[in-house]
Amino acid sequence: MNTSTFLEILSVAEKLKCNTRHSWTSSGRHESVAEHSWRIALMALLMRDEFPELDMDKVIRMCLIHDLGESFTGDIPSFDKTEEDSQKEDEVFFEWISTLPSPYCEEFSELLTEMNALETGEAKLYKALDNLEAVIQHNEADISTWIPLEYELQFIYGAEKGKFSPYLVELRKEVDKITAQKIAAAKAVETKETVVNDA
Repeated sequence: MNTSTFLEILSVAEKLKCNTRHSWTSSGRHESVAEHSWRIALMALLMRDEFPELDMDKVIRMCLIHDLGESFTGDIPSFDKTEEDSQKEDEVFFEWISTLPSPYCEEFSELLTEMNALETGEAKLYKALDNLEAVIQHNEADISTWIPLEYELQFIYGAEKGKFSPYLVELRKEVDKITAQKIAAAKAVETKETVVNDA
């Protein structure tokens, strides 16, 4: 790959550092798309021993590129995203991929096609991690950043995606336990404040 093409690709990817997601970080700022992509790749890396039958290098590659289409479209929260939005994101992603030199053009296209089909173990794991990371991130954010629908969504978002794996099912239980504790703590504070204000 020539150096100018290399830098052009990085320039497109840099937009994921600028484009923010609905999620907030524990420090009180919006999370970037790049941060989300990085952490699901790290999750895959840390799970290598749990999925010895899978090509974890492929899963990590899926995680790293899965939101590159959002360099052009920006992020749309899952509860607002339509099928039309997803198709548009794929269209601009495939269009951009077609401009890449070999072998990246072919590799990225094959990966995205496999990811969208969700038929292989690798694709299923990538998608489960994609959803689960968002739930974990919401638990790490201050609950004041949650919108009303997320109190229920936290328990159901992506839950079905991980049911193919006993390990992911167990992990989800731990995450749900943290969610329940977070909500209970917030309600306790709210009740206490109400009592004080009514006194």
